[in-house]
Amino acid sequence: MTTSFAHRPDEATLTEFQQQLDAIRDEALARRGQKDADYIRNMIRFQRGCEIGARILLILGFVPPFSGVWWLLWGAGVLLLSLAKILDNMEIGHNVMHGQYDWMNDPHINSRNFNWDIAADSDSWKRYHNHEHHTYTNIIGKDRDFGYGLLRLSDDIPWRWKNLYQFFTYLNLSLLFQWGVAYHELAAERIFFGKRRKESHLPIPREQLRKDFFSKINKQVFKDYIFYPLLALPFGLLFSAGAVIAGWVLLGNLIANLVRNLWTSTIIFCGHFTEEVHTFDEKDCHNETRGQWYYRQILGSSNLEGKRWFHILTGHLSCQVEHHLFPDVPARHYVWMAERVKKVCEQYGIPYNTGSFGHQYFTVVKRVLRYSLPSKKAKPSDSLAAG
Repeated sequence: MTTSFAHRPDEATLTEFQQQLDAIRDEALARRGQKDADYIRNMIRFQRGCEIGARILLILGFVPPFSGVWWLLWGAGVLLLSLAKILDNMEIGHNVMHGQYDWMNDPHINSRNFNWDIAADSDSWKRYHNHEHHTYTNIIGKDRDFGYGLLRLSDDIPWRWKNLYQFFTYLNLSLLFQWGVAYHELAAERIFFGKRRKESHLPIPREQLRKDFFSKINKQVFKDYIFYPLLALPFGLLFSAGAVIAGWVLLGNLIANLVRNLWTSTIIFCGHFTEEVHTFDEKDCHNETRGQWYYRQILGSSNLEGKRWFHILTGHLSCQVEHHLFPDVPARHYVWMAERVKKVCEQYGIPYNTGSFGHQYFTVVKRVLRYSLPSKKAKPSDSLAAG
């Protein structure tokens, strides 16, 4: 739905609203300190321990292949590697690259140098996500993350024949999410498909963008699908099954990547594409005040409720409202901030969208299906999808 700002609170109210949210942010930043530094360092140690343990379990060639113990160890390795990849992507990579820990002045844990374990180049992601998405959240024509140019999720987007099967596009995007994230900026520049844009606002040449894209993908493919399977060969040869064990290591890596893709995409979709999330018109957002920007961020986001372990596995994107409001605050503070933000929203009669994982995911699927069909006044369009 597109929000009509005819019913937006007046400026005096939004100024008070802004001041209360600013106070919540100031309190969070005042709390920021050694506990946050210890938290992210311990989380990185735990994630690395999970990955090392998973790699060992996947290549334990000294256990007779295909015995009951072997299957148990292999399955445990896949689950542990999936966990390591989820933590690296969500609680560590996403939050570190948002600059949440830049204040530590750590040469390795900062938004400039950190590189995550997915196919997407980190610099490319920071350009279109940190700046574009977080500045223009859900503004049709400005925020390319709303539907990723693949999904029609609003009446403001022209209906095309391809939208009839967009539920299957949604499933494919979920399974291959890291590749979609990697290709997102290149799609906008029409690097491989579509009519090349005459002008580019990239801070780097298009040739460098393409080079960075392939460089990161080559590293990821080599690591997961060549290096680690080959590393298993000597162990497998002890039982004359080197190639077979290497193949199972490759399969384990593939499954772990798919699990990470499904989890990450589902959490992100639940924070952005639920039924009650609003979209906005560009002309209504010109010269926004800070209070107006806060208001738009809240209407354009959804939260998920759950236990502490659930929030950690989501990278605290279960508190998507708070992340959109305060992207540079260490995410471990979002849970208590959410309680305060919700009370402020109730005070001013501003909708605050939160719910269980099952409920929010159901509304995402409902929205994908709803907008796969043309609106009553919509006419089919054969134009290219928005970048």
